[in-house]
Amino acid sequence: MSWQTVTPAPNALGESPFWHPREARLYWIDIPGRLLMRMDVSRRTIESWAMAEEPGCIAPARGGGLVVGLRSGIYRAPVWGGELSQIVAAPYDTATMRFNDGKADPLGRFWSGTIFEPRNAKTAQLWSLDCRGPTPLLQSQAGEATTGNGLAWSPDARTLYWTDTPGHTIRAWDWDAEANTLSRPRVFASWPGKPAHWQPGLPDNGGYGGRPDGAAVDAVGNYWVAMFEGGRVLQISPSGEQLGAWPLPAMCPTMPCFGGDDLKTLYVTSASHQRPGAELAALPDSGCVFAMRVKVPGLPVEFFDGGDAPH
Repeated sequence: MSWQTVTPAPNALGESPFWHPREARLYWIDIPGRLLMRMDVSRRTIESWAMAEEPGCIAPARGGGLVVGLRSGIYRAPVWGGELSQIVAAPYDTATMRFNDGKADPLGRFWSGTIFEPRNAKTAQLWSLDCRGPTPLLQSQAGEATTGNGLAWSPDARTLYWTDTPGHTIRAWDWDAEANTLSRPRVFASWPGKPAHWQPGLPDNGGYGGRPDGAAVDAVGNYWVAMFEGGRVLQISPSGEQLGAWPLPAMCPTMPCFGGDDLKTLYVTSASHQRPGAELAALPDSGCVFAMRVKVPGLPVEFFDGGDAPH
């Protein structure tokens, strides 16, 4: 198995990819570029949609279009390029925090973690938004993080995963989908922190394996995580055992997703933003989207239920 570069030009910080099964398109975002992106994979054509502020995450909606986590709140986009309408305002100080990694759960709620941009306190939280009732319900589900990432669910929808990237730790909870409650918090996987004198370009990366960023789960429950500054994607079993590691042609992969008609193509976004010139010269595809065929299919993307589609 080997990687192919599927986008012709790099993003600053690609994130939040998903495969839209009805459209056979790959969607993702560029956070500092303030762009939503989508690609018709068969035609190799890419469209971009400029946002007024940084998008942190997106998900498809059952009634068509998207749900988008922006700095100032969570928005509904009924059609590509159309007018955004705010569902809920941001529940935090937008001067120091924004929405980050997120996706829809199997029952149609939209979840997003936040990032505390000064990165000197664990004040980031994980939020869930339920729009299936008469009024939107936004709830804080977890906290004690600096940069929320790695959100994913097990195939049986009984385990939720969430990561604090600077803490080099992936956590897991038991999840009651109907009640939308988390219990039995535990560490799923963790790695040593960045060495004090580490810098990009060291031989063998100076022994540093990177830190866990975005993630996706396959059909048998393995957790695939992008290791930012580690230049690789890891496959981790439901018991927390590392099953494989796949180096990429970028030092900073950000998030994987499964796509293609059979969900056996692993797509991975990456970053070029604020990376050293020597690193970008050695890895010129940094910031691009990569793809690799895998043996086990992934879970399909879940759709946000905003109350605008038949049940």
